[in-house]
Amino acid sequence: MSGSNHTNTSFFLTGIPGLEAVHVWFSIPLCAMYVATLAGNSLILWVVKVEPALHQPMYYFLSMLAMTDLGLSASTLPTMLTIYMLGHREVTLDICLAQLFFIHSFSIMESSVLLTMAFDRFVAISNPLRYGTILTSPRIAIVGLAILVRSISLHIPAPIMLKKLPYCQSHLLSHSYCLHPDVMKLACADTHINSAYGLFVVLSTLGVDSVLIVLSYVLILQTVLTIASKAERLKALNTCVSHICSVLLFYTPMIGLSMIHRFGKQASPCSRVLLSYLHFLTPPVLNPVVYTIKTKQIQQRMLRLFWSGRTVVRDTQGH
Repeated sequence: MSGSNHTNTSFFLTGIPGLEAVHVWFSIPLCAMYVATLAGNSLILWVVKVEPALHQPMYYFLSMLAMTDLGLSASTLPTMLTIYMLGHREVTLDICLAQLFFIHSFSIMESSVLLTMAFDRFVAISNPLRYGTILTSPRIAIVGLAILVRSISLHIPAPIMLKKLPYCQSHLLSHSYCLHPDVMKLACADTHINSAYGLFVVLSTLGVDSVLIVLSYVLILQTVLTIASKAERLKALNTCVSHICSVLLFYTPMIGLSMIHRFGKQASPCSRVLLSYLHFLTPPVLNPVVYTIKTKQIQQRMLRLFWSGRTVVRDTQGH
């Protein structure tokens, strides 16, 4: 393939197969989800910033999770809305490679943040007296920087390697956004190196993170079982509920999608698309809801904000 042809390569994204005629109606719940993601995560960031009682390691990690969710939503937003609102499915190679870089990078960031939050819960339960001295602000900043460097550096090679491949097969992608395995399978050249690289990244990040999260909760459970008081045991476990929900929201659809790709060859394309949406779209929407419901400090601050807003409205109406 000539250099000019390679430069002009475009791909065609897929919405929900078989429902193309009603795609415009799907734009309504999608827009609602993106607005909810922006509002919920921005509100979490604002509450943690203005509430001195929340200037603690747990809420710093929650802020990292909120920023990651915002980044992940922003990565999928452009192509999702153009497909469902405008019916425009074509995307150039460069834009596609940029999108897959950000989607995969933010996915790894989310996994890394969930791992650090598991470690945070382990330290808080197993060694509460030293919690503040172990997870100091400088150490939290270093952890955040390490998460950023890890996620970006591991995915820089992906678009570079894909850029060099010729694409002479069907340019129809399986999802509404560009993903590394999806683009790679359209190449008409040997992709064993790309495949091995992708597998290495997944195993060394999502694979290792998930194993360490499970190990953290095994250690947490062992510590909790040593607590004599039943009420104290329940109180300790209750502090982990929000994090467990976030882990399940992130990893369950991903595992299901992986199983379908490997063993469910007869599965409908629609099921793969919907699982993909569950993996990339629902955690950014539901994580703020989960943490708001389970965190009294965040609830109280939001209630104060709500009631102060109502008071201002009443005063304005009175005048």
